Amino acid sequence: MFGQIYEYFLGNFAMAEGQGGGEFFTPRSVVRLMVEIIEPHRGKVYDPACGSGGMFVQSAHFIEQHRNDLANGEGDIFVYGQEKTLETVKLAKMNLAVNGLRGEVRQANTYYEDPYGSFGEFDYVMANPPFNVDDVSIKSVEKDKRFNTYGLPRNKSKVKKGDEGKETVPNGNYLWINLFATSLKPGGRAALVMANSASDARHSEADIRKSLIDNNLIYCMLTLPSNMFYTVTLSATLWFFDKAKQDKKILFIDTRNIFTHIDRAHREFTEEQIQNIAIISQLHRGKRQKFVQLIDGYFQQGMEKLAENKAQVEPVSEQLLEVFEDNDGKQAVAELVKQWSGLKNGYSYAMRVKIV
Repeated sequence: MFGQIYEYFLGNFAMAEGQGGGEFFTPRSVVRLMVEIIEPHRGKVYDPACGSGGMFVQSAHFIEQHRNDLANGEGDIFVYGQEKTLETVKLAKMNLAVNGLRGEVRQANTYYEDPYGSFGEFDYVMANPPFNVDDVSIKSVEKDKRFNTYGLPRNKSKVKKGDEGKETVPNGNYLWINLFATSLKPGGRAALVMANSASDARHSEADIRKSLIDNNLIYCMLTLPSNMFYTVTLSATLWFFDKAKQDKKILFIDTRNIFTHIDRAHREFTEEQIQNIAIISQLHRGKRQKFVQLIDGYFQQGMEKLAENKAQVEPVSEQLLEVFEDNDGKQAVAELVKQWSGLKNGYSYAMRVKIV
C-alpha cells in the first residue's frame, strides 16, 4: 500500500514538474509494457539511469502477478541502480524501501563510472536514459568495452588538428544502446526507451546498428504513441534485446494509435492495452497458451458482468412480456430470459474447450 501511494505521488509530482519531472519518472504504463515483454524473474535487474526506481517496482509487480507461472512459483530478483543526481537517488532508495525490494542504488555518472562492473553481469537491463546527449568525451569512452564493443558513435567529419583531446561523442544515444547490449549475461534480456531518431540514424550509428543485428541481439522495436512522456510530446521507440534469441527475425510493433487520454496533453496505456500489445510478443515466441489464457480471462470478466447485470435485465424482460401481444415476441423474450437464468459467475466448460 505504501508503495502504491509513493508511486502515485511520484507520478503526480512528475506531471506537475513537466520537463524536469521526466528526469526521474517514466510513466507507469510504459514501464509496465516493457516489463511484460521482457518478463524479468529470478536474477539481477540493472538500471543504469534508474531515476526514482520505477523499473524495479514494476519488475516486482510482474513477479507477484505471474508467480504461479514461474518455475516452482519462485521469482526473486535483486536490483542494481545508478543515478547521477543525489536527490533522485534518495527517491529511488525510498521507492525500494516502501516496496520491499532487495537491492542497492548508487550515485554515479554512467558515462564515466561503473560501480557494479556491469559488463556481461546482469540477467535483465531496463532504463529510460537521457536522449541526444552531446557532451561526452570520446577519450573517456573509446577504450571502455561497455561502449565500444559494437562500435563507437563518432563525428562523420575529421576533427581539427589540436582538438583531438576535446572531441565529444556527437550523440550519446548509441552509447546507451551499446551499454544495454554489453551489460547482459548470455540469455539475458533488455528493454530501453530511445528517441525515434536513433532507429534510422546514419554514419557511425548505422554501423553500430548493423553490428547489433549481425550479432542477433535486437529482438523487437516498438513505436510508442506521442504524448506518453512528461518531457517530450513526440513519440519514442522501445528497443528490446534478447541474448537467448534463436531466429534471425526482428519483431516490429506499431502502437502509435493505441492509447487512452489522461488529459489534453498526456496519454497512457490501460491494463488491457498493455496485455493486448504484450501478447504479440508472446505469440511471436510461440507461447500460444498465453493467448488462450488472455482470451479466457476476457470471457470470464464478460460473463461476470453479464451475471451482475441480471438483476437489471429481469425487470425489463417482464415489461417486454407485458408489451408484446403476439406469441412470437413473448416466446423470443422468454427464451432469452431462460438463457440468462443459466448464466453463472464464469462460463461453461464447453466454451473453454471451444476457445482452446
